[in-house]
Amino acid sequence: MAVPKKKTSKSRSRKRYATWTHKATLQAQRAMTIGRSILTGRNTGFYYPDAKTETEDEEE
Repeated sequence: MAVPKKKTSKSRSRKRYATWTHKATLQAQRAMTIGRSILTGRNTGFYYPDAKTETEDEEE
């Protein structure tokens, strides 16, 4: 016979929501850090397409 599921407590659901939002906040901070390093020219750990080379390739 089917049995109803137990209700999730508010503290448990709030904890899950807080974890979910915290992960998004960390990702946003990492993205801002990478963006700042690209703009200042201090990036060393990753590669990205250069805008100058893309426009030169399209003209040829």
